[in-house]
Amino acid sequence: MRKKSSKDWNWDGGRLSLDFINTVRDRKTGDRELLVDPADLAEWLVQTKLLDAEPDVSMRQLARAQALREAIDRLAVGFGGGNIEAADVDLLNECARVRPSAPELILGRGGSLEVRSAREKDPVGVALGKIAVDAIELLTAPRGMFRICAADDCGLRFEDRSPSRNRQWCSMKVCGNREKARLHYQRQK
Repeated sequence: MRKKSSKDWNWDGGRLSLDFINTVRDRKTGDRELLVDPADLAEWLVQTKLLDAEPDVSMRQLARAQALREAIDRLAVGFGGGNIEAADVDLLNECARVRPSAPELILGRGGSLEVRSAREKDPVGVALGKIAVDAIELLTAPRGMFRICAADDCGLRFEDRSPSRNRQWCSMKVCGNREKARLHYQRQK
């Protein structure tokens, strides 16, 4: 269970990369950015359990995270028949290459050899790498898994794991329930 946050995080995407895309809300009615400053990215990375403690995030890392998020979104939307940009593919692959399994040998004090993991070198980069790998898995999954919420005022992205691949809402608790209530009200009217 994730800790309660002051942010309006959404975990209905069904996978890490889609929850990351959903750090921009209200895409259909005018984007609302949730990763406004480096502390927001640090909090999100801890909330998702990609990192154990909030790292010091620079503005450069925040900008890279936002660029990765938008590249993933454009690729996911474009994969369904839209335009795919080579720069988005390149950024996704570049981020995916930063892995915690790439240790670095360093010369320690007194001439001893020490191993430093990529996580120690750049924990934010490693976390973004995990998001990028998840996005690659999403993009190479069978077609019909990626959806955009059908609600007129939502636009959240989610993975459709329903047996018939016909899920319409990011969440039945929120958007689906609102639509059912609206339809019920129209029938009663």
